[in-house]
Amino acid sequence: MVIVQGSFRLLALWRSIQDFERRQVSVAGTCLGCFLIGLSFLLQDLKLWRFSPFLAFVGVLIFTGSFSLGMGGIPWVIMSEIFPINVKGLAGSLVTVINWVIIYVLFVSGTFFIFSTISGFTIIFVLKLVPETKGRTLEEIQASMVAFTAAEQ
Repeated sequence: MVIVQGSFRLLALWRSIQDFERRQVSVAGTCLGCFLIGLSFLLQDLKLWRFSPFLAFVGVLIFTGSFSLGMGGIPWVIMSEIFPINVKGLAGSLVTVINWVIIYVLFVSGTFFIFSTISGFTIIFVLKLVPETKGRTLEEIQASMVAFTAAEQ
């Protein structure tokens, strides 16, 4: 697992130097990884045992590598950039609690297909609504968020 995760991080470093959009690759990889895990459980329920363990193994490797490639750190980066300074501590605590509760609910129940679907919707969300923050100051990011919310009203 360490070898796979380390190799994905090296890939992320190499690709980020080349200005590669790792968010889309990361979300697509987590979606694929969860789908393969869910498919392995489905094949196991249908008594098709031959490829089930292999799909679960490959799915976990793809998910772990893709998640560490980009999506793993994005919520924490976005959280630190979009909240005003006066509520960063409280908002950061709330986001952390919600994050861990959702992870607990999804993985304890074993519904990898649900998480795969959510990851698929995340692709659309990231592409359409998450602003690019590279090379921008905190004030510029906050001004673009205020302009975005003012345009909706």
